[in-house]
Amino acid sequence: MYDLIIIGGGPAGLAAGIYAVRFGLETLILERNEISGQISMADIVENYPGFPSISGLELMEKYRTHAQEVGVKTRIAEVLSVRTEGTKKIVSTDGGDLEAKALIIATGANPKHLNVPGEKELISKGVSYCAICDGPFFKNKTVVVVGGGNSAVADALLLSKIAQKVYLVHRRDRLKAAKVLQDRASATPNIELILNTLVLEIVGSGEGIKKVEKVILQDLNSKESRELSTNGVFIYVGIHPNTEFVSVEKNNEGFIKTGRWMETSEKGIYAAGDCRDTPIWQLVAAVSDGAIAATAANEYINSLE
Repeated sequence: MYDLIIIGGGPAGLAAGIYAVRFGLETLILERNEISGQISMADIVENYPGFPSISGLELMEKYRTHAQEVGVKTRIAEVLSVRTEGTKKIVSTDGGDLEAKALIIATGANPKHLNVPGEKELISKGVSYCAICDGPFFKNKTVVVVGGGNSAVADALLLSKIAQKVYLVHRRDRLKAAKVLQDRASATPNIELILNTLVLEIVGSGEGIKKVEKVILQDLNSKESRELSTNGVFIYVGIHPNTEFVSVEKNNEGFIKTGRWMETSEKGIYAAGDCRDTPIWQLVAAVSDGAIAATAANEYINSLE
């Protein structure tokens, strides 16, 4: 029996673990991969206090080292379901059941798909959702980045240092990214903006294993379609929460609803980070969520005793 099980080892989960151990709680973090947290895939993090510029992977390593030094225990496991039995929380994993007095869900979110023809078939064959992971494969080639938010523009800038040409395709008439990122993109010679445009299809060719060859675009003003040759397509059109395994109140998109203390609709279960219904999906907010959730969980566990 643990005092607290934290599901997810990204920034929110590790922050919660650090706080929980300081409260004296017997704590376990469950993570399904050795490398956790979407931030690990960020080339550069520039808006996190105390670190004017640091890679996402390096920052995650600092979190992980800190957590290990204060005594946070971690285990690699796939969580299948969560249920309540009396005052106990039962976490079913691929390695068996675990028990805790309280839970924090910090499972984050994964990139959404465009759901257009060719996308699924060409994943890892030119279609990617992570420039830092796959960008080096496109040295001196042409790539298309789909999206208009911070992630899309930041990764278009990263790819501009690798690829010969970067097309940034967005369905609206203006980008949503922070102004500093937009200004950098506008000043980068090999980035070309294509606004008011949808990707209708991703087309692959080649004998045996197909690879991305082109995209079919539609201008939303003229309704005309055209082909654009490319070697790769990087997609940034939002995120989907990893919350299917837990039955608590969620919004229409599956993000967990919480109160100000990160409490969910189920007593003793809390949520933190990108998996919850939050005003901003940002690193600093995830870390704050984790600290608040751990504090609330500690109060709850004390009330049981």
